[in-house]
Amino acid sequence: MVKHIILWTLKDELGGKSKAEVKAGIKKGLEGLKGEIPGMIDIKVNIEPLDSSNAEVMLDSTFESVEALKGYSVNPKHVAVADSFVRPYTASRTCMDYEVTN
Repeated sequence: MVKHIILWTLKDELGGKSKAEVKAGIKKGLEGLKGEIPGMIDIKVNIEPLDSSNAEVMLDSTFESVEALKGYSVNPKHVAVADSFVRPYTASRTCMDYEVTN
């Protein structure tokens, strides 16, 4: 299995939307991909960080394999969500992918 973790901070200017609206859109859009992407096992988005955090949104997703993760990155459904709900509103992105070993 492969974990795909992303942390984002949001832009200061959100095109008239509130941070709460943007976060809710990111969560709904990405979590809506569950069951739609081949090889995706799970996907969760956390939009309620503690005050001690320096990121505003976290994606925690699990894939069957590295190949499944690569497929997700170019899947048209994922690209549509990223282009509509994520990329226009995020200022920074940090990613960590790793294999889960038992």
